[in-house]
Amino acid sequence: MLAAQAAPERLRTFIEQEARATGFDVVGFTTPDAAPAAPARLAHFLEEGRHGTMAWMEETAMRRAHPRTLWPDVRSIIMLGMNYGPDEDPLELLEEKDRAAISVYARNRDYHDVIKGRLKQIAGKLAARAGEDVKVFVDTAPVMEKPLAEAAGIGWQGKHTNLVSREIGSWLFLGSIFTTAEIPPDKTETDHCGSCRACLDICPTDAFPAPYQLDARRCISYLTIEHKGPIPHEFRAKMGNRIYGCDDCLAVCPWNKFAQEASEAKLQAREDLKEPRLTDLLALDDAGFRAFFSGSPIKRIGRDRFIRNVLIAAGNAEDPALIASCKRLLEDASPLVRGVAVWALSQLLSEQAFRDLAEKRRAVEADREVRSEWDYALGTETVDE
Repeated sequence: MLAAQAAPERLRTFIEQEARATGFDVVGFTTPDAAPAAPARLAHFLEEGRHGTMAWMEETAMRRAHPRTLWPDVRSIIMLGMNYGPDEDPLELLEEKDRAAISVYARNRDYHDVIKGRLKQIAGKLAARAGEDVKVFVDTAPVMEKPLAEAAGIGWQGKHTNLVSREIGSWLFLGSIFTTAEIPPDKTETDHCGSCRACLDICPTDAFPAPYQLDARRCISYLTIEHKGPIPHEFRAKMGNRIYGCDDCLAVCPWNKFAQEASEAKLQAREDLKEPRLTDLLALDDAGFRAFFSGSPIKRIGRDRFIRNVLIAAGNAEDPALIASCKRLLEDASPLVRGVAVWALSQLLSEQAFRDLAEKRRAVEADREVRSEWDYALGTETVDE
């Protein structure tokens, strides 16, 4: 028998020490069957179509709902969390309309890469010490991390459906280590939201049909990141200057005020992503976009969808200085970009100036959807939302 096969309690202590040394702020332990209500909640979410165009959620539903389907040999699940709370209130940036609001989590390196690297360090030491198999997962894998984190005692799923910690609030990156080792589990955390509705009431697009339920199709994070086509008209003005994600429901969580000091390994935001100017972002071509967002999660959505989001922010900015940049994008190679440039200009120009521009530009536009944007803005056609 391997001498390295430590007793379960000593193994727990070892993992906790390694987790903190590696940069994680919280760690908890659970079993694969510790979140029995999660599959039904996932099924309801999918049946209601609230996942929008995220077809991968349907395709991986079975593996996502049942960890043993993902890996039959798993006996214990280690859930780890990293505090990424901002140094300032991200909601203040929403008032600076010539600036772009990027979700706090996306202001530095792609956290998937960072966390996976740290998980592998811990998992490797666990495997060597216990003589057991391990697998690591970040949220790109079909793992229901938030219910499992709740079962592991790290926090609870708040009314905004995100995990809330009494020690860190709503700002947590999550990762997991599956293992064949038997490790004593923690007690499930209880719900401490009480009667608070702050996260529900602040949502700009009413994306919560009920407490603890999210309709992704109305969520700005989904619309700016996952949604591939034009943003439905009903949400454009409500997006304000949010160009990648939305932090509103996280930022108002009262539990944030109890957040402990983050570890020194916390990711620090890039200064140029804290409040970038819309004019600078609108100037990015594909090469410039890829270079500027190298190593960033933002790079994954591609330049055209990103510029789509920035143009909506420009349309909401009420700043005539943005008109020239938006006009230039009427010539863009992407119909997606040209279409939303039409909308942005309809918000920035006077009615007569916009009609004069439409008389010149609509006739030479070959794409049906872009022409439809012109017609919608002129009030001559209804766009299918």
